[in-house]
Amino acid sequence: MKYKSWPRIFVIAGVMIFSACPSHAQEGHTEITKWQYGKNGAVSLTYDDGSINQFRVAVPLMDNFGFPATFFIITGQIPGSQYHGTFIGRPAKAIIEETASVPTNKENFFERASAIAFLGYEGTAAYHTQAGETYDEGKDFAKAYRIIDDAYAKVREGAFKPAVAHEVSANQENRITWDELGAMARRGYEFASHTVTHPRVAALDDANLIYELEKSRQEILDHLGFKHTFSVECPYGTEDPRGVAYALQRYQVARNHMPDPFVDDLDRGNTMDPALSKKEYVRWQRGPLTKTSTELIKSWVDTVTAHDNIWLVLVSHGVDGIGWESKTHQEIKEYLEYMKSKEDRLWIATFQDVTKYIRERAHGEVRSYRDGDAVSVVLRDDLTDASYDLPLTLKTYVPRDWHTVEIRQGGRTTRAVVTLDQGHSYVLYQAIPNAEVVRLYPNPSPKS
Repeated sequence: MKYKSWPRIFVIAGVMIFSACPSHAQEGHTEITKWQYGKNGAVSLTYDDGSINQFRVAVPLMDNFGFPATFFIITGQIPGSQYHGTFIGRPAKAIIEETASVPTNKENFFERASAIAFLGYEGTAAYHTQAGETYDEGKDFAKAYRIIDDAYAKVREGAFKPAVAHEVSANQENRITWDELGAMARRGYEFASHTVTHPRVAALDDANLIYELEKSRQEILDHLGFKHTFSVECPYGTEDPRGVAYALQRYQVARNHMPDPFVDDLDRGNTMDPALSKKEYVRWQRGPLTKTSTELIKSWVDTVTAHDNIWLVLVSHGVDGIGWESKTHQEIKEYLEYMKSKEDRLWIATFQDVTKYIRERAHGEVRSYRDGDAVSVVLRDDLTDASYDLPLTLKTYVPRDWHTVEIRQGGRTTRAVVTLDQGHSYVLYQAIPNAEVVRLYPNPSPKS
């Protein structure tokens, strides 16, 4: 983070002389707080796959507590979607015929693994998943090749039944709809890409990897708007470098990997104690699994509140028996209640909002100075991407005789109560980067 502030100064013979006496030297000093609203740390509630009880059960719970969340949705499963699973490439017949004489190897693995789920047979998709998992682990590529060879041999032998085309169910008891997602988006929930079909991206060739990422993004753009094209999660939490790189070319942030140099990115399998990190921020992912105790989840929250640089990202899946590693609504309610009890120190926000805040702060610069009866503040950042539109929290030290403050930025006027801490008075408020100068006045303020 870059920031500067100046008390009122005079320059005599090239030497800066501060007009304020030492005991008031901080008056006018402004900084961007580490977390929104001056909180001690951040928590993002995220859900993968879009299983129905996430919306029917978990959303009402979060509504009750006033918590937002981020849902990584598989767009091809939603009724009314334009883009569904398909294979981009050569005719399937040509690939099948070739497998009879050419074994799977590093030259043809990606094409064959991409095509295997879309040959028109039931049961072949499981071979994509199995081979992809083996390949993604990076330990035994030959085994992944054998899995694909076995699948195509069975195809040639007629071992699989022809697939029956099924329309995506429009039954709202089983599937969430785009209209319902839109209503939740308007209430502050974030919907992000989990690809079109939830494939093993490490096993896809370039054309099919791009299709999964771009068509999911396009679907979300068409139904929910630009705001929801910010975040992506490549399925199975993969850290495959090629897959993640392709994702980050199309989305501003991936839950799989955050390359920012000022962030320690600890995935769900990382056992490092986040308290040991020396970086400005720690993105700490934890997964509340079926056997994860509520007490352990509460301890994760306690870790966040005990430090000033941790962002806890909870990665959830199933709810009340529907979805992978399901948690009950009673368990969810209990740890949400615990977070609510710590809300004075926790900023609970969507995945994209926390990302935006820490990046805007890292790229931000704030300058402030006394301006007659007021304090003027200039807030800038060097991010050119229009996605970064989140207000930042500023902390400005004000004279001790100020008790309430009027804050003006352009046509926006707010008021804040002054906080006294260790002999210094300050005020916290929201400001928009790269907008008009912010001016702080003692309240009542001079007439405009």
